[in-house]
Amino acid sequence: MASSIPVMSGREIVSKFEKLGWRFVRQKGSHMILVKTGEMVTLSVPDHREVAKGTLRKLIRIAGITVDDFLNA
Repeated sequence: MASSIPVMSGREIVSKFEKLGWRFVRQKGSHMILVKTGEMVTLSVPDHREVAKGTLRKLIRIAGITVDDFLNA
């Protein structure tokens, strides 16, 4: 059973990904860019007060983790 995705701010999302080994490298406009050593992909997190659930779900999928892994970070 997939966990329900909460509504989170962009900065809260970045904080969670940082606990999972991603690091903030730069901000371009309203998007914060995260990278992880050994990963080919970058994550582009919108710096919004509320990030759409679908956007967060896609970021989690791109990062190659489960929703539960993300929420437990």
